[in-house]
Amino acid sequence: MNDRPDITIRLVRQIGDIAAEAWDGCANPATALPDCDVPTNPFLSYAFLSALEDSGSVSAETGWAPHHLVAEDAAGTLLGAVPLYLKNHSQGEYVFDHSWAHAFERAGGNYYPKLQASIPFTPATGRRLLVRPGPAAGEVEAGLIGAAAQIAENSGVSSVHFTFLTEPEWQRLGRAGYLLRTDQQFHWLNDGYGSFDDFLQSLASRKRKQLRRERREAVAAGIEIKIHTGSTLTEADWDAFYLFYTDTGMRKWGRPYLNREFFSLIGERMADQIALVLCYRDGRPIAGALNFIGSDTLFGRNWGCTEHHPFLHFEACYYQAIDFAIARGLKRVEAGAQGAHKLARGYLPTLTYSAHWITDPRFRAAVEDYLEQERRMVEEDKRQLDAHSPFRHTDHDGEPEK
Repeated sequence: MNDRPDITIRLVRQIGDIAAEAWDGCANPATALPDCDVPTNPFLSYAFLSALEDSGSVSAETGWAPHHLVAEDAAGTLLGAVPLYLKNHSQGEYVFDHSWAHAFERAGGNYYPKLQASIPFTPATGRRLLVRPGPAAGEVEAGLIGAAAQIAENSGVSSVHFTFLTEPEWQRLGRAGYLLRTDQQFHWLNDGYGSFDDFLQSLASRKRKQLRRERREAVAAGIEIKIHTGSTLTEADWDAFYLFYTDTGMRKWGRPYLNREFFSLIGERMADQIALVLCYRDGRPIAGALNFIGSDTLFGRNWGCTEHHPFLHFEACYYQAIDFAIARGLKRVEAGAQGAHKLARGYLPTLTYSAHWITDPRFRAAVEDYLEQERRMVEEDKRQLDAHSPFRHTDHDGEPEK
C-alpha cells in the first residue's frame, strides 16, 4: 500500500489493537506536544472512538465495521491513521449519498459495501488524515490518501468517502483525484465577547429583542438549567439524558444510533471534554443537550426532551452553548447538522467539506458532473443566507445600523 519501504500501511479491525497514546499522538498531537498548534478535537480521541466500539454502537452488526488505516515506521511506531469503516448502508453519516446508491444500483452496480472515513454519527468538522507532526508527515499523509483509494480499487468496494474534512485536507484530497463536495452548517463565532450581552450588542435591534424574549420565555415555567461537566457528571445524569436521546432517535431515525453503555463509557473516559446541559422543572430533568469541548470549539451534538416548552430547545442547545463558549474563551460553537433557524440566533452559514473516490469510471463521471452543479448551488444558497445575517450591518456612511 506504499512506495516507501520504511513506512508500512495496513488495516486494523478494532481500535483496541492500537495503543491509546499512539493514536492520540496522531489524532490530537497537542496533547503530547505543547507547542503544536493543531486544535484538539474530542471526537478524534481514542476515548471517544473506543467508546463507540466497546459499547457495540459501532460494529459490523450495526453496519459500521472498523477498518482503520494506519501508517507505521520500521520500528512499529504509529505515524498516521484514518478512522475508517466498512459500511453496508448510508445511515448516521449526514453527508447524503442515498441518491448515488439508488442510481448505481439501478444501473446494475453494487454501491455497498463502501468505505467511510468519518466519525460515526457525528457531523462535526475535524481532521481525517491523522498524521503525527514530523519530517515525514507529508509522505505519510500522501501514503494514507493513496492507500484508501487503492483498497477500494482492489477489494471490490464501490467508493471511499472522507466526510466533514478540514478545508486544507479537502484541497489535498482533490489534488489526489478525489471528487470534491460541499455543504453547509451553522456555526457561532466568538468575536472576543465578554458576555452574552456583548454578543447581543452585535445584533440588529430587532434580533436582540427576539433573543432576549426567547431566553425569558424558555424558563418561564420555572425551569432551572445546569451544565454538568467533569466530576459533576453522574450516572443519574446519563440515565436522564438517554431517555431524551432515545425519544429524539426514535422520532428521527426509527431507533437511536447510540446505546446506553456508550454514554457511561464517555463519562468514564472523557468527562472533562463533556458539557451536558440538563433542564429541570420541579427538580426533575425534562430536557437535555449534549456538547463536547475541544481546545477552541464547543461541539453541540444531541438534544431531547420529555416536556415541550417554547424556546427551550434554543436555550439549551444554542444560547447555553454561547454562554459556555464565552466563559471558556472558545472560538466557535458548531451546532450540528442542518437548521436554517440557527441563523436568527447568531449562527452563520459555514461550508463543510467532503471528498469521494468512486471506482467505476462511468459512475465517477456522473457523480463528478453532479457535484460541480451542487457546489454552485451550495455557494448560491450560502450567499443568500449571508444576506440575512442577524448582525448589524454598516450603512454607506460607515455607521452601524441600529
